[in-house]
Amino acid sequence: MTNSKLRTSVGFPLPSPQLESRLLHGLAAVEEQLADAVKSSDDFVSEASRHLVSAGGKRFRPLLTLLSAEYGDYAAPGVIPSAVVVELTHLATLYHDDVMDEAPRRRGAESANSRWGNTVAILTGDFLFARASDILADLGPEAVRLQARTFERLCVGQIRETMGPGPGDSPVDHHLAVLADKTGSLIATSARFGALQSGADDFIVDALTRYGERIGVAFQLADDLVDITSDSSDSGKTPGTDLREGIATLPGLLVLDRDDDSRLADLLSRPLPDDREHAEALALLRADPALALAQAQAQLWAAEARECLAPLPDLPATAALSSLCDYVVARTG
Repeated sequence: MTNSKLRTSVGFPLPSPQLESRLLHGLAAVEEQLADAVKSSDDFVSEASRHLVSAGGKRFRPLLTLLSAEYGDYAAPGVIPSAVVVELTHLATLYHDDVMDEAPRRRGAESANSRWGNTVAILTGDFLFARASDILADLGPEAVRLQARTFERLCVGQIRETMGPGPGDSPVDHHLAVLADKTGSLIATSARFGALQSGADDFIVDALTRYGERIGVAFQLADDLVDITSDSSDSGKTPGTDLREGIATLPGLLVLDRDDDSRLADLLSRPLPDDREHAEALALLRADPALALAQAQAQLWAAEARECLAPLPDLPATAALSSLCDYVVARTG
C-alpha cells in the first residue's frame, strides 16, 4: 500500500487514487439516485422533498457505506441503493429535528418548517422515510429488519432527548446515550449496509458496525464543538446556534455538572435570544476548561473507533477509515 495521501473532494486524505475514483464515482451515483428518490407526481411534494437534498451536506453516511463495501464487491447492485437509503433516512430525521427544535435554518438555507410550516415539514420527512422503505424492499428482509431496528433507536433517542435525564441519572451520560441512538445508530447502519451488500465476511461486518457507532458519536460531538469554536460552521449554522436556542451539548453539560453558581452556568441554564448575553456565553464557553474536556471525549470515541479496525485486512479502505478518525476530531480545535 502506498504511503502517499491525496487531499480530495471527499474531504479527508485517501491512500490511493483508485479508491478516490471509486468513491467519487459512487457518490455521484448516490446523488443521481437521491434526486430520483425525492421526485413525486405532485410538484409541491417534489419541491419540499428536494429542499434539503439541494442544500448539500457532507454525505458522511453514504461515504461510509461505500468505504465499507470495499471489503467485498464494491460494485454489487445493492451498495448504491443502500447508501441512498441511509441518506434519505438522515434527511428525513433532519426535517423532523428542525420541527422539534423550531430551527429557522438548516445548511445555510431556510428550514422547511420555517418556509412551509411544521405540518408540511413533518409529512415531508415521512415521505422520505416511505421512499427509503420502498428502496429497501428490493434489498431483502435482512436489510428491512436492520432499517426497522435503526429507526427504533432513532425514535428512542429522540424520546429520551425530549424527556431528559431521569432522577439520579447523569446528564452527561444521558447525553452520550442519546447521541449513540440519534447519530451513532444510523452511521453504524451505514457501515453495516455497505459491508452486507458487498458480501463481506461476518467478522468484517461486525467490526465495521462497531466502528460506525463510535465514529458516529465522535462525529456528532465534533459537530457540536464546531458550533462553538468556529467562526463559520460547515453545517451552515452561525456560531453558537445551539447555545442561542438552549440546546444542550456536551461542553455546556460539563459546565452545569460542576454545580457552581458561575455566570456561565447561569447563561447556559436557559436559551439566549439576547445578542449580548449570547456573545458573552460563547466567549466564556470558549475559554472554559469544559471545552477541552469535551474535545477529549470526542477524541476518545474516535480512538475507540480506530481500535475497531484492528481485525480488518490491510486495504486502502482501512487506511481511509483510520484517517477519518483523525479528520473528525481535527475539526474541533
